[in-house]
Order: sequence, then structure tokens, then C-alpha cells
Amino acid sequence: MSEKLHSIQPLERLYQGLDKLATPERYLFTPVDMRVLVGDISEAAYRALLSRAANGGKLERVCRGLYIYHPAKPVLGRVLFHAAARLRAHEFNYISLETALSDSGVISQIPLNWITLLSSGRTHTIDCGRWGNIEFIHTSQTPTDLLPHLTYDAQCRLWRASIPQAIRDMRRHQRNLDLIDWSLLNEPV
Repeated sequence: MSEKLHSIQPLERLYQGLDKLATPERYLFTPVDMRVLVGDISEAAYRALLSRAANGGKLERVCRGLYIYHPAKPVLGRVLFHAAARLRAHEFNYISLETALSDSGVISQIPLNWITLLSSGRTHTIDCGRWGNIEFIHTSQTPTDLLPHLTYDAQCRLWRASIPQAIRDMRRHQRNLDLIDWSLLNEPV
């Protein structure tokens, strides 16, 4: 590491590095992503540095293992979807159940700041603080079987179930069907 860079405080080096990496599209970072920016400090010092950065307001903890870098000026309306895509990047995930049906207008009432996805990973709900919750529901369905029933949602960075697939998922996972406005569908109750 150069003497000039080494003389800059670790927090400033972290911010300078994030300024170079971050964009309005790439604004979520894991601790592993950021560690390389201050690789010369100890693990304990790094944890303290992340805590200081989060207290400073530029970096905010979304959930365990994921931070938002505010100077990137992200469009914040899809943080939960983007967080889900980052957190389960190595799993097959798709937007379904109440979220897919609400987004399509078939369900009018769902909790705010709560998204539901089906995942090849384990069932788990992740608390993302002020951003809301991500509910992952395990599915054994394969991408190959579901391909005709999914479209890629580039804004959310996730696959999205069709309305008929979301209804099948609701039934398969024994979710409450009472909020569905069946008059908007060509399906029997």
C-alpha cells in the first residue's frame, strides 16, 4: 500500500473506496465487499469501523450482512427486493404469493414493507429494520418447471411469478386466499 494511501484514516479510505464502487444501481454492500478497502486493519478494528460508519449516516445497516451506501443516491423504493437478491444470490428465488398478487392488483391489502418470495433456500424471515421484512418461503419447484410461469423483473432484480403461478403457490403453501379479488380473475374460488 502506498504511503499516501496508508496515511489516510481507515474510515476515509472506506468512504473513498465506496465512492468509486457505488452507483445508484449498486448501492448495497456486504462486509466482505468492503473489507478489501481497508485490508490492513485487524478484524476487530474493521467491525468497529463499520459501526462508526453506520453511526455516521453515510453507511446504514439494512440487515445482518448488508449495508446501504447513501451517497450513491439510490432510488429507495426497491431496497427490500434488491436486498433479497443480494442476500440469496446463490439460490433460486422469485417474487410470488401476496407480493406478486398485490403488485398486480389482485390483492388490495398486504402489510406495508413486507415482501414474499419463494426460494430454493430455507424458509426464513429477515428483519430489515426501517425498510421492512423479507419473507423467504422454501420451494422444491425447479427453475426448469417454472420457466413458463416466470418473467424477469429488471427493476427488482428478481424473477416474478405470473398471477396463475402466484395463486398456485398460495394454495401450495396454504396461504390465506380471502384477500384475493376473484372477480378480477378467470379462476374458480
